[in-house]
Amino acid sequence: MNMNINRVKIIVTIPPENVEEIRKTVCEAGAGVIGNYTYCTSITKSIGTFMPNDNANPYIGKNNKLEFVEEQKLEFVCDINRVRKVISKLREIHPYEEPAIDIVPLIDESYFK
Repeated sequence: MNMNINRVKIIVTIPPENVEEIRKTVCEAGAGVIGNYTYCTSITKSIGTFMPNDNANPYIGKNNKLEFVEEQKLEFVCDINRVRKVISKLREIHPYEEPAIDIVPLIDESYFK
């Protein structure tokens, strides 16, 4: 199996109040393009859990206490040559000290001829 990966899907969890700012930032950096459409994203409501240790500086919650917080997952596609720029811009404005960012390689449909 020999395939090139040209695009990825990036998934990041965000406090609801920060979603629009982050969506705008990543799309202006070149993410969220599908054919003739821009700003293509998807949002899913979720509940995130985490426990900051003594060295953490949490945006939400308290050190050494298990937290359950309402979040939203923002998903969008990104050309492989723009990933570094998009992730860099995302990290600059994301309120979390350690945002959860998934980068999933996508297989182009043409591979399945």
